[in-house]
Amino acid sequence: MKSDLDIALDARLEPIRAVAAKLDIPEAALHPYGRSIAKLEFDFIEGLRDKPDGKLILVTAINPTPAGEGKTTTTIGLGDALALLGKRAIICLREPSLGPVFGRKGGATGGGHAQVAPMDEINLHFTGDFHAITAANNLLAAMIDNHIYWGNSLDIDPRRIVWRRALDVNDRALRNTVVSLGGVANGFPREDGFDITVASEVMAVFCLARDLDDLEARLGKMIVAYDKARRPVTAADIKASGAMTVLLKDALRPNLVQTLEGNPALVHGGPFANIAHGCNSLVATRTGLKLADYVVTEAGFGADLGAEKFFDIKCRAAGLEPAACVIVATVRALKFNGGADKSALGVENLAALAAGLPNLERHIANVGKFGVPVVVAVNRFDTDTPAELALISATVREKFGVEAVVCDHWARGGQGAQDLARRVVALADGGAARFRPLYDDSMPLWDKVRTIATQIYGASDIAADAAIRQQFQQLQEAGYGALPVCIAKTPYSFSADPGLLGAPSGHIAPVRGLRLRAGAGFVVVLLGDILTMPGLPRAPAAEQIRVSGGRVAGLF
Repeated sequence: MKSDLDIALDARLEPIRAVAAKLDIPEAALHPYGRSIAKLEFDFIEGLRDKPDGKLILVTAINPTPAGEGKTTTTIGLGDALALLGKRAIICLREPSLGPVFGRKGGATGGGHAQVAPMDEINLHFTGDFHAITAANNLLAAMIDNHIYWGNSLDIDPRRIVWRRALDVNDRALRNTVVSLGGVANGFPREDGFDITVASEVMAVFCLARDLDDLEARLGKMIVAYDKARRPVTAADIKASGAMTVLLKDALRPNLVQTLEGNPALVHGGPFANIAHGCNSLVATRTGLKLADYVVTEAGFGADLGAEKFFDIKCRAAGLEPAACVIVATVRALKFNGGADKSALGVENLAALAAGLPNLERHIANVGKFGVPVVVAVNRFDTDTPAELALISATVREKFGVEAVVCDHWARGGQGAQDLARRVVALADGGAARFRPLYDDSMPLWDKVRTIATQIYGASDIAADAAIRQQFQQLQEAGYGALPVCIAKTPYSFSADPGLLGAPSGHIAPVRGLRLRAGAGFVVVLLGDILTMPGLPRAPAAEQIRVSGGRVAGLF
């Protein structure tokens, strides 16, 4: 069997100008990166402003498992299927982070015959967007320490610097560091640390900014430290936001690529959904809505994280109104949630499947709370049996009140997702969507977290020690109470315990910390043991990746 990489490298890609022409994008609007990648010029994007918006389709999933769900693959397959049905469609995805690519999870370009390409370039350096974000983040860090070194006119308290450095590689050794060692010439020693680039506030700002002016304004609002009177110090106070914007100005232009079937896709931005808001850039999404009648996008991990943040953060900030939602599930993943051993997921097990279906049921119910109609996409594997597929379809229809469509786009590309595409079009065109966020802006921050925990995670309550409760109160009193909250937790469970599978209820959600993201416009709330700098697994994927005969090998 060919690997995803082999399939992608063997594909005959169209020149990017031909892909652009399918959406009436003129060649003059393209800034090419080789034959198969281009950025869209801002002048062209600005000229789309008065065009009507297409319909926005979100693809999300059940909680991820080692068995795989194929959310990105389904997003791409659905986009290709819409094109086969004669629909004017575009796909909007996040860019892959090098952390998962060289770590455990893999890339983010789909799989099988439902991929965006050139797969190897997108999964590696691509157009350098993440490098620009890393550089901007670390320029700000350097300017903070430089300001202190040259007299500290802002009276920054070195013990209360909250800005961390960033690197787009999993490196547990950098989670907590000490900087400025080596004597007087190197500054004042202090504790510091690194986040993975996709967890940086610069990434969040990048993905929520409407244009370059908004980008610079948001960067300037980022709080980097507190002075000795405990007043906030911003990136604008450090006079860094202008130079950071210069580093990001080319990166902010969305990247146009294609699927293996030659259909257009915008791949841009890439915050993780377990530690950030998990959606592609607003610039790309809004551009897609002006270019196409149907925009298919995804949000990271399961619907408890990615979809909730898509609805409560991205849609709230941008005034977006999704028309339909696809929840991806697999027989294998549902059996895993139902207690089946990982080694036996290819064996028919109706009891385990039935026991795992409540996980899907809760995700369906949760999306319904946002007023968005749902269809379930069952991403079929060769080991799925007719009885298992029938059980899912019947249960979803008769007990959960929605339709489940079996798809095999991994093997057949867009042809394998045409039934799903027809159902999505029917939902989107049916006008049943009545989108609403889960909570009002006026709700206190503590109650927003409790609402998500109880309404989405099935928790009975949230808990925090006195110091964390005081932080909630301080943020509220400082005028940040109207911001949405961005929950950072394990993606593998509705709870903060990654081992608690299925649809647990009655658990307590432990709040471990808060991080104000004033530039991005939300407050990060850390639950349980979630980390913002992952580590590599025992056998990282990097061990198998190499160049062979001039081509990348071992990527996936």
